[in-house]
Amino acid sequence: MPNITVEIFRGRTLDQRRQFVQGITQAAVDAFGIAPEGVRITFFEIEDHDLARGGRLFSDPAPAAVDAADSQPADPSAVGQR
Repeated sequence: MPNITVEIFRGRTLDQRRQFVQGITQAAVDAFGIAPEGVRITFFEIEDHDLARGGRLFSDPAPAAVDAADSQPADPSAVGQR
């Protein structure tokens, strides 16, 4: 019997969860040749301050995007042409 643990951000609707568990349950049934009743799925809701990537919490504002034109070395012949 597979026990599947899913971490999701808070705010998913019951319909979204239903659709998800139906799809995951079917995938487990197909992969393992088991009855749907043998698949157990547990959701853990997390907040954006509970998760980080690249040294930055998801709750922190994204760093400002660098404009590709501003990141290029200045072309002296193009001064005043912007």
